[in-house]
Amino acid sequence: MDITPIIDPLNDAQREAVTAPNRALLILAGAGSGKTRVLVHRIAWQLRVEGVSPHSILAVTFTNKAAREMRNRIEELLGLSTQTMWIGTFHGLAHRLLRRHAKQAKLPETFQVMDSSDQLRVIKRLVAGLNLDETKWPPKQIQWFINAQKDEGKRALHLPDTGDLFVRQMLVVYRAYEELCDRSGLVDFAELLLRVHEVLRDNPDLLTFYQQRFLQVHVDEFQDTNTIQYAWLRLLTEGKDNLFVVGDDDQSIYGWRGARVENIYNFQKHYPNHQVIKLEQNYRSTGNILNAANKVIAKNQARMGKELWTDSGEGELISLYAAFNELDEAYFVVDRIKAWVNEGGLRSDAAILYRSNAQSRLFEEKLMATGTPYRVYGGLRFFERAEIKNALAYLRLMTNRHDDPSFERVVNTPTRGLGAKAVDDIRLIAKDRGISLWSAATDLIEHNRLGPRSKNALIGFLQLIDNLAAQTEELALFEKVQLVNEHSGLINLYKTEKGDRGEEKLENLEELINAARLFDSEQANEENLSELDLFLAHAALEAGDMQGDEFEDCVQLMTLHSAKGLEFKLVFLVGMEEGLFPSQQSSDDIARLEEERRLCYVGMTRAMKQLYLTYAESRRIYGKESYPRPSRFIREIPSELLQEIRMRAQVSRPAAVENPRISINQERSFKLGQRVGHAKFGEGVVLQLEGEGAQERAQINFKQAGVKWLMLNYAQLEAL
Repeated sequence: MDITPIIDPLNDAQREAVTAPNRALLILAGAGSGKTRVLVHRIAWQLRVEGVSPHSILAVTFTNKAAREMRNRIEELLGLSTQTMWIGTFHGLAHRLLRRHAKQAKLPETFQVMDSSDQLRVIKRLVAGLNLDETKWPPKQIQWFINAQKDEGKRALHLPDTGDLFVRQMLVVYRAYEELCDRSGLVDFAELLLRVHEVLRDNPDLLTFYQQRFLQVHVDEFQDTNTIQYAWLRLLTEGKDNLFVVGDDDQSIYGWRGARVENIYNFQKHYPNHQVIKLEQNYRSTGNILNAANKVIAKNQARMGKELWTDSGEGELISLYAAFNELDEAYFVVDRIKAWVNEGGLRSDAAILYRSNAQSRLFEEKLMATGTPYRVYGGLRFFERAEIKNALAYLRLMTNRHDDPSFERVVNTPTRGLGAKAVDDIRLIAKDRGISLWSAATDLIEHNRLGPRSKNALIGFLQLIDNLAAQTEELALFEKVQLVNEHSGLINLYKTEKGDRGEEKLENLEELINAARLFDSEQANEENLSELDLFLAHAALEAGDMQGDEFEDCVQLMTLHSAKGLEFKLVFLVGMEEGLFPSQQSSDDIARLEEERRLCYVGMTRAMKQLYLTYAESRRIYGKESYPRPSRFIREIPSELLQEIRMRAQVSRPAAVENPRISINQERSFKLGQRVGHAKFGEGVVLQLEGEGAQERAQINFKQAGVKWLMLNYAQLEAL
């Protein structure tokens, strides 16, 4: 028997994991240490050397892509089909088992699986049927509550009535939701996992059958398992000690969606006859990057501990750049990427990683300005995000009441008691008479063709748009956006969303205000457009065609959470500031702070050759100018591993905050704080300067016209 293809490609630790005697095994696999290879070669070893039947193999992972890769690599290594093996995602395998045992699971054979959007629609109908006000009981919040309970293995009947009015109402909806799903034969994603656990737990014969069938159970990304996933893994391996898990507690970053890093610690308690094998040799990053990442993650107290190393050399030092503000940061990063490409590097080998989605806007803007294709990985470009489109729809209606797509988008967002039938009536009238939705709505109101509730809701909406237009007429552009965010109800809507999603949407709305504040409206003079119209056109164009196709050579932009599992030759970790990364909410919570540090560790270990860390000395965030301290994660890196980049700032800074590490371009047409005059806008004060030569522009606060960005080559400013 030739086993060289199985063991020859492995290092010593990998070989130990692959050939270990059958027992409960925890493979603590550091970033870039070849965990997928170990999992695949372990299965191959069991099939080829130990004579385990393919029929007896169960391998579980988290994504269909990972499952396909596992299948392909096993087939390539052994030259045999994986068809009889159970290799798939938790949800996919749970669905497969429930289809086979629908009767024992108390499900109809024709049960239907709902995706997240289907589930939300069902909950919305329930809320309406229970006569609940959606503004007080948002369907998304109810969805989050139900799924969170199921992830913990709890049904409505398991939850005690503590007297809390919020929980009491949630339980009413949860019970009604369970009854509706049972009656309709509907199963959501969280239900798949919970129902599998229940059917195995409550049917001893069935459990015994699968325990005897699956002689070897393998789990990838074990640190990402939640309570119910680990519970049914334990059921399948109860008394067998045949659980082989690969994971890394230092890369557990999904606690906000139910992952329990505690599972990796409890493994040792639940399987006393276990063995831990550490994979510490890294095949991705240079020595300096690994040493820095090791030092950062070592600050976490609750960890099993390991030290990544490489034999590929120390490589370049980690570069640290202190930007004057977020504009300077974006200029710097994009300039470095341009230099990388000019030196022969691929754009697709460069990644910009950020903590919050709202941070992507400025980088997108600067990349578009230089004609550099980019791709937002695992998410939408800034102006394509739903909350941004909602705010822009309100702004568009304020300038054009007959903008049908905008009317339809926000007529019931946030919900205001306007029923689906009323909206259908508006559409029908508009179509039959060839008029706009706004005109059709006015017609329905005038002729009293709506029920009292729908009529009042529609009147309220039309008045809201009219009032917003009137109230914002004399305001600066950014103030218009700010007022719309607040008075439209969008801010209150997203405040009710639990978890990071709601916070992320609020951050994006704040960033939209910043985009309006920094918007250069000088073109409005030439095109005779209002500042708001020009900004709306700008937003539409920025949502245009600069997004690269999936296989195009383009710069990668993504959140740190989206970056897990990926690698890039050139990585920028941006916004490394206290309050942003780590986030403000995690500062006083040890568990959350340790997860933030793990997130930093994940980000750093995405870099193969070059790693840049950037922070801004001033940043406009949450509508206010702040002067944050550099992130503690930077301070946790030994100074001998860092090199500070000294650049001429792309954006001039006030002398009061000047940093001697960065030289300032003094050859300016005007100075900060200088009084100037403009033929149209009158007298003002220079707040900020950026660019050079023909591209030089100034931000000026005019007494009458407010804050404007002007191109100095055309503005014909006069020094006063």
